Amino acid sequence: MEMPSIGFGLWKVAAEDCRATIAEAVRAGYRHFDCAADYGNEAAVGEGIAAAIAEGLCRREDLWITSKLWNTFHAPEHVEAACRKSLDDLGLDYLDLYLIHFPIALAFVPIEERYPPEWIHDPAADNPVMQRASVPLHQTWAAMEALADKELVRNIGVSNYNSALIHDLMTYARIRPMTLQIEAHPYLTQDKLVRLAKDYGLQVTAFSPLGALSYVELDMAGAGDTVLNEPCVTSAAAAHDKTPAQVVLRWALQRGTSIIPKSTNPERMRENLAIDDFSLSEDEMAAISALNSNRRFNDPGVFCELAFDSFHPIYD
Repeated sequence: MEMPSIGFGLWKVAAEDCRATIAEAVRAGYRHFDCAADYGNEAAVGEGIAAAIAEGLCRREDLWITSKLWNTFHAPEHVEAACRKSLDDLGLDYLDLYLIHFPIALAFVPIEERYPPEWIHDPAADNPVMQRASVPLHQTWAAMEALADKELVRNIGVSNYNSALIHDLMTYARIRPMTLQIEAHPYLTQDKLVRLAKDYGLQVTAFSPLGALSYVELDMAGAGDTVLNEPCVTSAAAAHDKTPAQVVLRWALQRGTSIIPKSTNPERMRENLAIDDFSLSEDEMAAISALNSNRRFNDPGVFCELAFDSFHPIYD
């Protein structure tokens, strides 16, 4: 099965909303669902998937389900258990895609002790902070390959990797990554990284394709950070009789990335899918790309220090 180019992101979807949200998304036409252990809702997502299948809205083989290995499970002896936990929660026999969520290895927290473990090692400590683990990424990747060998996952990939890590990965990967998932939107085009990934044959998935909208409620962006009010976006929207959000999502598809927008609003769900009946001109594409300011909203070098009293940058 080929990964659908438009997926449905499940980050920040409340567990109590997952069942209805997934059913509505499937009715709208979504078949690609982007999950992660760290989102804390995979069991609820699994109930939603099961309900959608039971209602006859789709079959398992129609769906592309992605999940991600969390930072505390990077040690090779913990990778399979983490994957199986996601499979159990999602009610699945296999994942279509399993990603290393961040190139950040943190100290192991047993599943039965706290799940999802999140970022802080011991929340009850006098000074709760992140605790790094000495686990090389090549060891984690070998354990990911073992998951593919056992057919627990059909494809493996990485998320939040930079160019140097991609070069390094390709020197030792026995099973090459299928996908690189990164933050990408008109304020953070990451042109060189996207080009490099494609040179290596990786598909690129853009998370947060609408930029600041995912981060305002977390105080990681301001209301004025939205790309949707940019004149080149609004003028293209008017020219094509589309919304600004549809224009930005179309820009992402035309530059060759897949996208995982998220909305629990049924109208917006359908709106985000309805972007294959128009194309942006070269001038429109260039104008939107020119908005790039290397504005990263999801940056561990910023939020880890602010939220977890731990300085841990992964981007220069």
